[in-house]
Amino acid sequence: MIVVEGFSKAYDDRLAVSALGFTVRPGEIVGLVGPNGAGKTTTLRSIAGILRPTAGKLSVAGHDVVENPVAAKAALALVPDDPPLFQSLTIWEHLELTAQIYQLRDWESRGEELLERFHLADRRDTLADELSRGMRQKTAVCSAFLHEPKALMLDEPLTGLDPRAIRNLYSAIRDAAAGGAAVLLSSHLLGQIENLCTGFVILREGRLNAAGTPDEIRSGLPALGENASLEEIFFQVTEGTAETDAATAAAE
Repeated sequence: MIVVEGFSKAYDDRLAVSALGFTVRPGEIVGLVGPNGAGKTTTLRSIAGILRPTAGKLSVAGHDVVENPVAAKAALALVPDDPPLFQSLTIWEHLELTAQIYQLRDWESRGEELLERFHLADRRDTLADELSRGMRQKTAVCSAFLHEPKALMLDEPLTGLDPRAIRNLYSAIRDAAAGGAAVLLSSHLLGQIENLCTGFVILREGRLNAAGTPDEIRSGLPALGENASLEEIFFQVTEGTAETDAATAAAE
């Protein structure tokens, strides 16, 4: 559903992402993780068609993001870090706008269900510039889920959310995956996404360092035990020795 092949992105003389490749299949929830500056947001924004790749191919639901951007974007939803809402629109008006963009019919009942799920129903007529950080995040999440995208991407989606909102978001993500959506999310909160994701893509300095399920990644890291946490895997992969890098490359 999401296919990244030989993707590179350069900014002037700086290569932000280099020869990256991975896939996210229907029903999978893949965590895109790495240190600051590893290329996570650049990758998500490029898949979404916001940035143009320097090299490689990106596709969503079989549509090339560069050659057929409208069809690719129609199958996709992106929740960016700190979503830029329209300050003069209410929460409900954001859903109305989303419905118009995606040409949805009879969407109102789903919109109401999403607002109830994320505890925004009583604030539906509140303007965006009056919302807290967490409420802005939840508004963006509701807008993203409204058209039931085939591919769902979330960049640091837990920022600003309280524990109940995080639980509701996890439930919504799992429901979307169970319905056949491919989910790709980026987060620094490794402990909180470890049990949510079915697999991980770990980046370092714009390059793929490891990919697969936790068990698959552990198998290429003999220094770690079979019960190593995602955090332990992360540090071993992103801060390990040359020996670790070689083992990780062999596992890929």
